[in-house]
Amino acid sequence: MNIEGKITSVEYETGSNITSEEIDIKELDINSSPTCFLLNMSKSKVAVSKWVSPKRTRSYPYERVYNTLSTSKKITVIPVVKDEGATGDRDFIQWDTIALMSLLDVYVIPAYYVDAQKRITSSGKQKITKQKLDNDFIIKELKKIPKGRGRK
Repeated sequence: MNIEGKITSVEYETGSNITSEEIDIKELDINSSPTCFLLNMSKSKVAVSKWVSPKRTRSYPYERVYNTLSTSKKITVIPVVKDEGATGDRDFIQWDTIALMSLLDVYVIPAYYVDAQKRITSSGKQKITKQKLDNDFIIKELKKIPKGRGRK
């Protein structure tokens, strides 16, 4: 049996699942914030998404980014590297991740972990858990963006 079809056009409407989650920048803790939210800055609102790993296939971060596409200013926070030692995974950001975010007009804040806890799996692999991003660094970078040092 053969099934054939012809696509004549593609139509879609962007939507957002983040409108109910709003955080003021003075109260932001990136580590306890939702995976995507609206950030109230002094005179503007920006949509922020965050990744828990630089690897796209471990935590499926694209949904978080896609949930912000309907806003005019989109930012995503991505850890640059997640290294779990000799017996664990070593994930790092790929150039094509940055390229895709650029194509989607999403400003990227490359971030880093300042703390994590070690966990040994039942197979003896070393993993990290409860990793913490540098909140002060991220707030500093977020404050640069509305001042014209980033994308619109």
